[in-house]
Amino acid sequence: MNLKETLNSRYTTKEYDASKKISDTDMAEVKNLLRMSPSSVNLQPWHFIVAETTEGKARMAKGTQGFFHFNEPKVTNAAAVVLFCVKTDADDTYYQHIADTEDKAGRFPNEDIKNGFLGAVKAFAGIHKYDLKDLQHWMEKQVYLNIGSFLLGVASLGLDATPMEGIDVKALDEEFGLREKGFTSLVAVSLGYHAESDFNATDKTPKSRLPESEIFTQI
Repeated sequence: MNLKETLNSRYTTKEYDASKKISDTDMAEVKNLLRMSPSSVNLQPWHFIVAETTEGKARMAKGTQGFFHFNEPKVTNAAAVVLFCVKTDADDTYYQHIADTEDKAGRFPNEDIKNGFLGAVKAFAGIHKYDLKDLQHWMEKQVYLNIGSFLLGVASLGLDATPMEGIDVKALDEEFGLREKGFTSLVAVSLGYHAESDFNATDKTPKSRLPESEIFTQI
């Protein structure tokens, strides 16, 4: 499947076939997509909770109670659910950890380049923490970059997906002890294979986007 076909065929799945599972090979690719996503200054301010078992999805479904009940079947019937979590803060210790990890991977030919990278990380993070005062929001943007590439990537694997901001983040934070670990939940993405009865499937419902004339300025 080429890029145009992938873009035209992927959509937000509304109903999953609960009998279908994702192969171990594809799940390994799914995890690799999450890990290899780009982020500003390679900050990687994320953590992912991956639920594939019935028990794991039941725990994830605790974030779809009450007002968000309409999303519960998309969690319990999906083959897997990924909870995207974001750091609630970042400091010099974390920046050093990022630099040391890159160093171990062999990305720095010498100490000066490593120190230059570390300085850049601190500088950009400092701008958001002290000048713009939006450090966590900036880190959330990095997670959304991940979600965007993730949705395209899983579609290229032939998997259906449903990104859900309609979750009770407080309930999920409590369920997984996220705040004590320095994270908070942000978005859940269900994965699997759509049911034949899914009304939103592209073979039943055409995709709609604004026309090129409205969204592009050619210069």
